[in-house]
Amino acid sequence: MELNIQYEKLGIRSSVFEFGEKILSPLAQRFQGIDETAEYNQLRVLSAMHENRVGEACLMGTTGYGYNDLGRDTLERVYADLFGGEDALVRPQITCGTHALALALSANLRPGDQLLSVSGKPYDTLESVIGIRPAAGSLAEYGVTYDQADLKADGSFDFEAIKGKLKPQTRLIAIQRSKGYETRPTLSVDQIGEVCKFIHEIRPDIPIMVDNCYGEFVERTEPLSAGADLIVGSLIKNPGGGLAPVGGYIVGRADLVENAAHRLTSPGLGKEVGASLGILKDFYQGLFLAPTVTASALKGAIFAASIYEKLGFGVFPPSDHIRHDIIQAVTFGAPEGVISFCKGIQASSPVDSFVSPEPWPMPGYDSDVIMAAGNFISGSSIELSADGPIREPYTVYFQGGLTWPHAKYGILNSLEYLIRDGVISEEKLKQEI
Repeated sequence: MELNIQYEKLGIRSSVFEFGEKILSPLAQRFQGIDETAEYNQLRVLSAMHENRVGEACLMGTTGYGYNDLGRDTLERVYADLFGGEDALVRPQITCGTHALALALSANLRPGDQLLSVSGKPYDTLESVIGIRPAAGSLAEYGVTYDQADLKADGSFDFEAIKGKLKPQTRLIAIQRSKGYETRPTLSVDQIGEVCKFIHEIRPDIPIMVDNCYGEFVERTEPLSAGADLIVGSLIKNPGGGLAPVGGYIVGRADLVENAAHRLTSPGLGKEVGASLGILKDFYQGLFLAPTVTASALKGAIFAASIYEKLGFGVFPPSDHIRHDIIQAVTFGAPEGVISFCKGIQASSPVDSFVSPEPWPMPGYDSDVIMAAGNFISGSSIELSADGPIREPYTVYFQGGLTWPHAKYGILNSLEYLIRDGVISEEKLKQEI
């Protein structure tokens, strides 16, 4: 068949292709459900753009101070309406997701305040922001203390532990929706809504911030509609649709967003300044594409889980679980598996396919990390990518795929590399066909 020939030209042996087709066959109904959610969210995006009268002039941008930037201000109203917030800060000056989170935290906490995470240990790079790992300019250096309530063994919120951790000095609650480099369930919008209601009934004065990275457009609602006060994310993940070249967003309660704006620019200036340069078209068009791009990434995650689960590896979430973000974890139990998987993803990339990724001491992490991402936008994890810390239990985290065909090929190529490197036996694969 012609399709098989194309895969062979790209280095996929027939047994890998046939195994993939066998795995793919029962997934049609689930993929249809993903497409229906993408359609629903596509209409939500269009509605927000229509309501806020996005016009050609909004795509132009400004220079210098950025005063009266029509496109920037309109885009922020679109984000606010789309995600259910009173206001939004959507800026290229926010360099990454970690920066967006650090901005939201530092803008809304003062010396003597306590930050409480109710979803357990935060993502690795947040440890330096908080001061769990000493770093210049951390919240700890400014007198902000930290505590956490761990999730239960099943990954659900521990309401009693949260109640016991709430102190008079607690001034902000943090929730990390996605798993980070952990093998725990991603939190659903419904779960987040339940804990928000619980906390607000006890302490209505404490705002709740959700790290929304990797979760946007996976469901039909977002955390603000469930009771969160602030959501934070990166534009080179889901909402940028693979086109946004940089940037982050903060959406939610107007006073919390305003605080973040004054911290991003300067007290007294806030949202009034910040030139958008020539970047706005990519922000708008990326947001327009985001629901269908996210759907492609979700299909890739389910396909990867189905393949590696069938071969006996630990996958999280399991292949049949409902998804709340785009990340798929696969545990190999040895560093060779993580490295071979990432090499296969890198070799599948449209950019730098000839490069072989190696683990290295990446800033912000406490162990060597390997990252595979031959992307059009550097570090864009909505594009096909895989990464993981080289530490036990040796788990790789796979995400992205701007198109489903590319995600499919990347996953098959990761399996191809695992066979080539002797991590998986081709004979075992053939037995499953």
